[in-house]
Amino acid sequence: MTMPLQVVVTDHGFPNLNIERETLEPIQATVTEFQCKHAEEVIAAARHADAIMTQWAPITAEVIAELQQCRVIVRYGIGTDNVDLEAAAKKGIPVVNVPDYALDEVADHTMTLLLASARKLPQVMKQIQTGAWITNPCRPMFSLAGRTLGLAGFGNIARKVAHRAQAFGMQVSAYDPYVESAQFAAADVSQVDWEALLQESDFVSIHLPLTKDTQHLFNEQAFSLMKPGAYLVNTSRGGVVHTEDLIAALQRGRLAGVGLDVLEQEPIAPDSPLLSMPEVLLTSHCAWYTEDALARLKQLAATEIVRVLSGEQPKHIVNKTGLIQHGHMRRRDL
Repeated sequence: MTMPLQVVVTDHGFPNLNIERETLEPIQATVTEFQCKHAEEVIAAARHADAIMTQWAPITAEVIAELQQCRVIVRYGIGTDNVDLEAAAKKGIPVVNVPDYALDEVADHTMTLLLASARKLPQVMKQIQTGAWITNPCRPMFSLAGRTLGLAGFGNIARKVAHRAQAFGMQVSAYDPYVESAQFAAADVSQVDWEALLQESDFVSIHLPLTKDTQHLFNEQAFSLMKPGAYLVNTSRGGVVHTEDLIAALQRGRLAGVGLDVLEQEPIAPDSPLLSMPEVLLTSHCAWYTEDALARLKQLAATEIVRVLSGEQPKHIVNKTGLIQHGHMRRRDL
């Protein structure tokens, strides 16, 4: 008698796993759910799993070394920084993400942060709450039309952001060494180098995965190159920005405003200076969320398990450098 395939969900923040179970039922896979927070818990839960689905639990090299028969690790979401990609590659276990479940949601949220920062909505609201009714508040403000939006990374989400920004009359440039020039031209986006992106952009929006190359890419040096009075938006990964250097740049008045959906430390520390800075707009890593996106995430993640356990290739494999491999193509995952 054939033993049922064992799919372990190491942790999740969903109301239930009904979509996953329904998707995996045709291949007779059982789904066991846990809420692991430590590597030891993951090892105990997943040692004999045929497949792993994970959201935040640490899938470390120690965890991967203990896996006896795992054929695939699927990350709920885009980033894979909770998975040791190199250890998985050495053991021959593909790591798969779901990069296309919330493209419009994150692009919309990016523009929301950009618009709210440019129009200084938090500051205006604060003035109104304290009794001030000023028809030209929080000076100065400037039109978006004709301003330059620089995109750090030019993957799927960044391209959608470019399209939205162009509708507001913005000029858009982007830096991404992994994207061919034809892709920039097709989107009517100027291809620039790293220094030009920082020096010429009125707004910089980050769309990068967190890798060894991008960790703290936005640091003191990067902020010193940015145009004085520029705005920064980050809806990608918190670790791409060096938090202390960002705070220092804000305190010096180098940046006019910041919109952050992601942080190095989540949730944010209650004593973080970012919480008391009026020019900082924070949201709680929620750019991805709509009920539609949530259902797509669960469905697509489970479908990747079905593919692999049925002997097919997964749609999106993340290699040890943090790039997605799909057929012969490689691209950034944001």
